[in-house]
Amino acid sequence: MINPKHYIYRVYWIEEDSEYVGLCAEFPSLSHLENSMEVALAGITARVSNIVEDMEKSGEEPPAPISTRRYSGRFQVHTSPDLHRALTMQAAEKNMSLNRYITDKLARSK
Repeated sequence: MINPKHYIYRVYWIEEDSEYVGLCAEFPSLSHLENSMEVALAGITARVSNIVEDMEKSGEEPPAPISTRRYSGRFQVHTSPDLHRALTMQAAEKNMSLNRYITDKLARSK
């Protein structure tokens, strides 16, 4: 049984609508608009809870919360040959492997 409270929720101000929108990363097609941040968060949380409950009742598997998924620490990135060359040169200038150089760059961008 999935606990919907473990999903990733965000609330943003939407200038064009003059409202806050509540979103859930695991259910990207869902949103909830409200006049306050707190109500937008409560709205999207309730919507996701209802959907998870409906999915479980019908035998569907809701998505696992991103925060509880297991990660290997490996992912593959495809880029242009020119960018690959430039990054390799930058890594060499710092006396680092390309992998370590990219990992450090990603860690600094968090």
